Amino acid sequence: MTADLPPFHPRRHALERPDDVAFRISTSGEAVTFAQLESRANQAAHLFRHYGLGRGDHIVILMENRREFLEICFAADRTGLYYTTASTHLADDEIRHIIEDCGAALVLVSDTLLDRIIGFVDDLRRQCPILVVGQGSAELPSFSALAEDAPVTPIADESQGLDMLYSSGTTGRPKGVKWTLPDQPAGSPSMLIELLSSLFGYGPETRYLCPAPLYHAAPLRHTMVTIRTGGSAVIMPKFDAETVLALIESERITHSQWVPTMFVRLLKLPEATRHRYSLASMTMAVHAAAPCPVDVKQRMIEWWGPIIHEYYAGTENNGFTALNTGEWLTHVGSVGRAKLGVIHICDENGVEVPVGSEGEVYFENGHQFEYHNDPAKTRSSRNARGWTSLGDIGRLDEEGYLYLTDRKSFVIISGGVNIYPQEVENLLLKHEAVLDAAVIGVPNEDFGEEVKAVVQLVDGQEPDEALANELITFCRKWLSSIKCPRTVDFRKEFPRSPTGKLLKRQLREEYLHRNPRGARY
Repeated sequence: MTADLPPFHPRRHALERPDDVAFRISTSGEAVTFAQLESRANQAAHLFRHYGLGRGDHIVILMENRREFLEICFAADRTGLYYTTASTHLADDEIRHIIEDCGAALVLVSDTLLDRIIGFVDDLRRQCPILVVGQGSAELPSFSALAEDAPVTPIADESQGLDMLYSSGTTGRPKGVKWTLPDQPAGSPSMLIELLSSLFGYGPETRYLCPAPLYHAAPLRHTMVTIRTGGSAVIMPKFDAETVLALIESERITHSQWVPTMFVRLLKLPEATRHRYSLASMTMAVHAAAPCPVDVKQRMIEWWGPIIHEYYAGTENNGFTALNTGEWLTHVGSVGRAKLGVIHICDENGVEVPVGSEGEVYFENGHQFEYHNDPAKTRSSRNARGWTSLGDIGRLDEEGYLYLTDRKSFVIISGGVNIYPQEVENLLLKHEAVLDAAVIGVPNEDFGEEVKAVVQLVDGQEPDEALANELITFCRKWLSSIKCPRTVDFRKEFPRSPTGKLLKRQLREEYLHRNPRGARY
């Protein structure tokens, strides 16, 4: 019965193990079997076709971690669609940009998040239909009610879809990372499935814990790979340190994925709490997304043992490195060796530098991608040889292990979220009191880094606490709060080159070599 199905189609598991749980929501206990996932994904696929969506069209999903999230993604994945999962932490204007930029043919929004689009809902409805997951209305129909009336059988023209996730660009606006749709049946082998399952052992026996928002690339992709390979996932609507430990014990979790901020929160639990729960079932704890402080990782290894794996990659998946606990202990601070692509370290002219020297990290023969509607940014990610880069700075040792030493354009990573300073700088420059601005990352115990703005005022403006708070409020009006400065410092002059260029590296080093939060005035 399953002989003609591609190996990673969830329908295969629905036919062979219909009552096994594909995933469950941790707080409600709501479980979705493979049979239910199959039926609901088919119903959503029929609904997409009813609204005229065809291969290559785009949908946007604005939703918290809830049952329908994965059902909709698996529906899009079998209908040849691009599905974009929008961060709920973006500012409303950023959400609007994503919907317009990808040319969404359908938007699916949770009934708990309708207020995020209400300010431009009339304009949006002129672009495409809006369906509400949950309680709808006459103007905004309920996806949930419509899907219940759709057939549970497969659509006739299934084909493989893909996610198209947005990652902020240095020019300020979020950029869609786009791959070419594969010309193959839904559920066929893919680079991502084969890479993740071979490295981390996802398969039918996996019980995977997702403690992070599904709109992020890694939680979404690892969760879907787990289910495609026949494993079961437990989805947390919100991270909580002690709850995590309780779930690992009660759900017999075998695999999990983390960002360093979560490690910090776990380590801050009282020792008695940390040792109250059995973690014996867990064989694989994967972390990525942000640099992990060496002492934090060492303490996690002491607690959890040699099960901690690390990888370095981006939403673009143009390359991939990884290493296990044993490798890290002999290459402390490394993010591993290449598992996808060939690493090259190049200087600013694109010339490879000797082993041990720092330069920009490029991958050869990695996965090809483009930035949607931004050919200039796509070109800037490649050198003359066609190698691609995420803009990170690093070095290789004699054994080919990669060490990241800096981030091009001084990208700030706070709690696993990339924050691009130029976006915030451009906004600050719009304020009438600001002559020039530099935004940098400074250490934060919980989040790794936090955003600090250093501002030069126009003549006649006097720095004070009120103006600092005004600038922070100004930023929060237009950007999600995580991108906005927590503190503002004022300076009469910035360090500059003879040509007048701001020497941000020098400015950043000044803060790192003294009290990182600095004096404000």
